[in-house]
Amino acid sequence: MLDKILCVDDDPITLMLCRKVVERVEFAKEIITAKNGVEAIDYFDALFEERKVNDSIVYPKLVLLDLNMPVMDGWEFLETYMRKRYDNVFTSTRFIVLSSSIDPYDINRSKTYPVIGFLSKPITKEMLENLKTQFP
Repeated sequence: MLDKILCVDDDPITLMLCRKVVERVEFAKEIITAKNGVEAIDYFDALFEERKVNDSIVYPKLVLLDLNMPVMDGWEFLETYMRKRYDNVFTSTRFIVLSSSIDPYDINRSKTYPVIGFLSKPITKEMLENLKTQFP
């Protein structure tokens, strides 16, 4: 079981479903949600600041990320995350894109980021059961 995951999606129903499925599968002890990429970056910014005074903070090992969101979409979030070099700070955080459309272009583009998977919405119990094997 992971200590913490972050679900990023602008749809409140998707966020609720994410929380319920993660709880049902007992995939993580804590589920953080963000409505867009800005909220997610703000969350990592706060973790980064906290890490300066507490080296043993618990951060998400997995981020479930929607691509199509207002304010800051998933691609902009990933660009910002990498530009801030958070991939060097939160070294074991990985991303799974949750999308309503699985476009081959997006799948190929995701390989330039720490994205380990591309799943079609909605997230299901079976999807998370399969993911559990990737996170000891």
